[in-house]
Amino acid sequence: MKWRRVLVGSISQMELENYPLRNAHFQFLGSMRKSFNKWKLMDITSIAIIPLLLGSVGVFGLYKLLQRLRTRAYIQDAVVVITGATSGLGKECAKVFYKAGARLVLCGRDREKLQDLVRELTTAGHKSDKMHKPHTVTFDLADVEAVSSAADEILKCVGNVDILINNAGISYRGTIVDTGVDVDKMVMETNYFGPVALTKAILPSMIKKRSGHIVVISSVQGKISIPFRSAYAASKHATQAFFDCLRAEMEPYEIDVTVVSPGYIQTNLSLNAVTADGSIYGVMDKNTAQGMTPADVALAVFSAIGEKKKDVLLAGLLPTLAVYLRTLAPRAFFSLMASRARKERKVKTS
Repeated sequence: MKWRRVLVGSISQMELENYPLRNAHFQFLGSMRKSFNKWKLMDITSIAIIPLLLGSVGVFGLYKLLQRLRTRAYIQDAVVVITGATSGLGKECAKVFYKAGARLVLCGRDREKLQDLVRELTTAGHKSDKMHKPHTVTFDLADVEAVSSAADEILKCVGNVDILINNAGISYRGTIVDTGVDVDKMVMETNYFGPVALTKAILPSMIKKRSGHIVVISSVQGKISIPFRSAYAASKHATQAFFDCLRAEMEPYEIDVTVVSPGYIQTNLSLNAVTADGSIYGVMDKNTAQGMTPADVALAVFSAIGEKKKDVLLAGLLPTLAVYLRTLAPRAFFSLMASRARKERKVKTS
């Protein structure tokens, strides 16, 4: 029995001496097992995530395709009236809606330019049975009486209006203290009273058939004001307010109202802007020259109408932040605008 105790004691001693080695061995095996389980979990997760991502992309792509098809169906054969159609955004909108098969009524002050646009559209090489030769109506949006007569002509020509795009407008550059009230009135007549008069003239026919879509091209300056644009910003603020009210009042008649507020667009708006004394500004602003292209904005307008959006802001990061800053931190916004005014005044006087 004695030799057994000695043998057992020797074995126990060997186990104690080798315990650290065994412990390290078991720790190694445990870590390997954990790593294996971790990699296995990651592999399963990646296998699950990749199809999910691909499926999401596919669903989104299908959604966008259906959205485009729905927009095309909404626009095709619809009677679309576009003011300010001879240049800039209005001209690009005419191209987009013509290709989509709309029955266009192109409006502007220059009859020859309107006819040139019709020829450009109908000879552009994309003729189809789904496309219709546009009609033209010539009038000055700033003349309220002319607007009323033009509305009668439009309705007599096409019977009813499905979509009215109030696009025409004029810009302004100048100081408030140097600007005569007659200039303020001129800008308001074109940018505010003209679209309001045309909308009111077309509206009864839409209410009668309980369908229609009224669109106005406003501006980011309809939401915030920047120095030396007082008359323009005021007209766009008034436009935003009027069409917001109209949207609410037309809801029972199933008439949609969309306000599109772009930032700077590469058009002749600043070149044709009026100054404090009513003369033409004649300068292409740097911000305007670096703005969105009219073609891109026209496509955005097309999509907004097809999706029946109510209010669309098409501006860069800084103008968009400024819109929210005006509401959330007005003191900071006012300070920034005052600083901008000082800088612009120094540039003009230097």
